[in-house]
Formats: sequence, C-alpha cells, structure tokens
Amino acid sequence: MITIGLTTWKEHPALIGGEDRPVTLNEYAGSLPVVELDTPFYGIPRQSTVANWQAAVPDGFQYILKANQVMTQHDQRSTPATDEERNTAFTQFKVAVAPLVQHHQLQTVLFQFPPYFNRTTANIQYLRDVRVQMGNLPVAVEFRSPSWFEDAGMTTDVMAYLKSLKMTNVVTDEPHNLNNGIPQVETVTTPELAMVRLHGRNTEGWFNQGANWRKTRTLYKYSEAELQAIADLVRRLATQAKDVCVIFNNNSGKDAAPNALRLQAILGLHWDNLAPQQLDLF
Repeated sequence: MITIGLTTWKEHPALIGGEDRPVTLNEYAGSLPVVELDTPFYGIPRQSTVANWQAAVPDGFQYILKANQVMTQHDQRSTPATDEERNTAFTQFKVAVAPLVQHHQLQTVLFQFPPYFNRTTANIQYLRDVRVQMGNLPVAVEFRSPSWFEDAGMTTDVMAYLKSLKMTNVVTDEPHNLNNGIPQVETVTTPELAMVRLHGRNTEGWFNQGANWRKTRTLYKYSEAELQAIADLVRRLATQAKDVCVIFNNNSGKDAAPNALRLQAILGLHWDNLAPQQLDLF
C-alpha cells in the first residue's frame, strides 16, 4: 500500500476549500490516511491525548510520531539528560503509544537525529541502544549529518546496519552539500515499510539560518516534473516494501497539501479508510 500524509493536521487550508482556520483532525482524516506529529518531540503526550486522537479518526488511520528530543539526543548541546532521564523518556513514550499499537494505528516512530549526531562509535552504539529500548516497535531513522553518507561504501554499510537493527531508513528529499543536509538515498532497509519525507528544495532558505529560518527553510512548491519524478521513486520503493509512506513537509507557503493531493492523483491512489466528509448544505 502507498499512503501520503502531511506534518501536523492543522495548517493545510487546501483540505478545507481554502478556509482561513485550523483544520480539524477529523477533516484531515477525510482526505489523507496518515499524519506525522512532531508534538511528542517537545513533550511526551498523555494517553488521554492519544485517546482523543484516536476518537477523531476512522479505524486504520495511521500515525507517525516523532521521538522525544531526549530520545534523539537533541539535548547534547544544552543540558544533556542523565541515563536515568533518558531511560524514563523511552519508558514514558512507549506507554503513550501503547493504545496506537494496540489498535494498529502506529505507522512508525520517527527518530530524526540532529545535525550534530555524527557518525561516531558512540552514536553507532546508540542506534543499537535505541532498538533495545524500543523493543519490537517500528522505528524510522532520519539522519541530518552528512557524515553518515561520506561515500558510496559508507552509505552501503550504514544502510546494512539499519537493516540489521530493523530500522527504516527515511528517504529524504532536501537541499544538501558536503557540510549540511543529506543526499537522497533510495534504499529499503525494512521490508514492511519504506518512508519518504519531502522537505522541499529551497537551498537558500535551508542553509541560511537567520531569524526566519524555521519559517523559510520549507518554503517550496514542488513542480509537476518534480512530482512525476517523486512518483517514479515511490513506485520503485513499492516493489521492495509492503507499505510506502510519503510525508510532505514543505509547508511554509501552505504547499504541502496541494502537492500531496497532486501526487495522489499522479499515482492513482484511492484509500478506503478515510473519514466521511461532511457536506455544507446551507
């Protein structure tokens, strides 16, 4: 199965006819079958919050949750967590996602590591520690440091390592150079899932980390030709993995939803597990 989703559900007016208001989760689920949530990165949700998510969507709707920042070592440049604090974060996260696991609604947990999570012996070992901590839960890994992809041989070794850990390599589309960003590595490391995350190709906004960097780095609209090429990529991945999930994160200009819907049309996708869409008759 090929599914397409967006990061968060609120900021996509194209899904509600262009209305200038937040999109509800139920409205989102009427158009797309999966969503990626970054709120767990900042704070592990309560089970009551997760229950509210579940109540708003139909059976079969899928969630991708970002791992908490302590779990991805984003704390290393501020106040590093103790081993006990890190273990606690993993434990609390697993408790939070248990209802999603029980109802087969957890697509994967996304470990998006920071740019300073370089390829070191300690970090290679940490990936194994993550697998031990997460048990049998699905894990996807997105590196931000080019040190993991210094050459073809190194890339092959890293992908083999992720495969041994049963971790999904995220095929990432983003600006990159020798010192920043990562290349698009078209590799399937888990037969159950291939994952593509599309950040856009705004090189100037991506690399110039000024005051408005977080607002401009994903300011990009994929062209028709680019979407056709992405569709070809997705088709190739679909020959190697049971499920392929595509997430659009190019939303600074609210382009993610239109691009996602166009890719759906190019691929000729139809999902049966969408929420019924309410018609405004008055």
